[in-house]
Order: sequence, then C-alpha cells, then structure tokens
Amino acid sequence: MTTPPGLAAALGRRRAYWHAGVCLVVLVCLAYLARRHWPALHTGAVRLAVADQGWLLAGAAAAVGTWAASAVAQQGAVVRRLPGGRLVAAQFAAGAANHVLPAGLGAGAVNLRFLMRCGLPAARSASALAVKATAGGVVRGVLIAVLAPACPGLLRIPNLSAGAPVAVLVPAVLVVVLVRSRLWPRCRRALATVLADIRAVHASPPRAAALWGGSAAFTVLHSLVLITVAQAVELPLSPARVALLYLAASSAAALLPTPGGIGSLDAALALAFTAAGAPAAAAASAVLGYRLLTVWLPLVPGLVVLGVLVRRKAL
Repeated sequence: MTTPPGLAAALGRRRAYWHAGVCLVVLVCLAYLARRHWPALHTGAVRLAVADQGWLLAGAAAAVGTWAASAVAQQGAVVRRLPGGRLVAAQFAAGAANHVLPAGLGAGAVNLRFLMRCGLPAARSASALAVKATAGGVVRGVLIAVLAPACPGLLRIPNLSAGAPVAVLVPAVLVVVLVRSRLWPRCRRALATVLADIRAVHASPPRAAALWGGSAAFTVLHSLVLITVAQAVELPLSPARVALLYLAASSAAALLPTPGGIGSLDAALALAFTAAGAPAAAAASAVLGYRLLTVWLPLVPGLVVLGVLVRRKAL
C-alpha cells in the first residue's frame, strides 16, 4: 500500500517542523547556558588562542584523517568497487552537509546519493549506510567497554532499581506496537536486506577489514582530535579519560537531532569534563578547539566540494 503524495508531503512537513522545533529548543538552551557561563567561555577562547600550536596541528591532521577513515568504512560496506577520489570527496562534503541538517540527515543524503550515482539501487544504498552505521555503533560500544575499566568511577551508571519495571516495560511495549503496526513488514524487509548485505560483506575478508578498520579508525581519530586539543590547552585529564568521556558524550548527544550535534555535543562534553574535575575554562577551551577543527574550519570548503560534486553530477 503506497502513501498518497499529499499525505507524504504533510508527514514530511510535520517531521521537518518537529526537527526544527527540537533544534530551536536546544539552541535556545545553549544560548542561555552560554550567557550564564560567558566568563568561562571567554577565558576558554583566550586560552585556546595561546594554546600549544604543535598539538593543534596534530589535531588538525587527525581531523583530516577522519574523512579517509569514513571513506574506507563506506567502501567496506558495499561489495562493488567505488571510485576512491570521489568517495573521499563525498565524505568531506557529507561532513559539511551533516552540520546543516539535523540528526545526520545531511551526511546520509549525500552518501545515499553518491552510492546511487555509482550504480547501486536505492535499497542497496540505504542498506550500505545501515551496515556502516551498525559497524560504527558496535565499535563505539566496544571502545567504551574497553576504556571504562581503565577509568574506574568515571562513568556512573544511575540506580535503576526503583524504575526497573518501567525501564523493561516501555521498550517491550514499543516492540509490540511496532510488530503489530503496518510498518513492521517494511522494517522486516529492510532488516533482511541489511543482514544479507552484512553476510555479503563478511564473505570477503578485505571488505570486512575495510568496514571494521575504517569504522574503528574514524572513532579513534575523532577521539584523538579531542585528546590533542586537550593537551594543547592543558586540560588536567588523562588521554584515556578524555577519550572515554568523548565516546560517552557523543553517544548521548546523538539522541538529540541537532545539526552535527551542535549544542547537544558541546554541552555534553563540557558537562562531562567539568564533572570529571576539569576547570570550566579549560573544558570550554577543549570543546571550542575540537569544534573548530572538526566543524567550523572544514565547513565552507566542504560546502564548496558539495557544490562541485553536484555540478559534476557525482551526487
């Protein structure tokens, strides 16, 4: 059963309004927090301006490496050989688009369009993105599990004893509702496609190595960007603690559909650093430096590359 065009357009507008509303609320809260903690932000910006340039250059190199790692992971998620140069350029452009649209929609749209331009059907292209996202989530979880014992007490799990029945009941109800809804056949077909593509990728050891190696490198390099910035501004936290706090904060920030995690990730990182004992000014410097290297400096060049790819019909 197909959705009527008018209804699909109405649903699309409703989703767009919902995303815009959530983004606006998050940005207003961020503006309030920035105004309230302006002295710490100002001191952090000044501290970043006089930070160790060698560490900042190392962070910039790690940020550049994230695009290559993303390209390797995307190649590993498909069986067909993709054009290497255009693949890396697409990841660079996807990063810029991801900071314009909420909840990763920009990066997803760019990569979906790129894979379709490379000859993959729409369903297979979407499945390849799901395979890559699944690998990235697994890698993030494994890294958190590895680093957590090395930093005891850093991540505090809340006491759920009182709300344990609710914590179990709500997901169960959601699963039942999904299974009994008309969306379930589509979800089941999509899941079957993703599982088939995962098996196909792992039937080729080089593809599997590219998928998992690229996903691991992408996450590790992002952690290294923050670690190098933390070293540059003399944040009094060990590299392992910075990496673990980044992984936890970025996982939590992913639940809020803001463009590129702007606002949600900044607040989560700053809160995590200060809760771990770092001074507010040093935490602000680290977050500002990380965002400068991963968002603001690549943003305009990334949008230019996006326009070039569109004009050359690579997207």
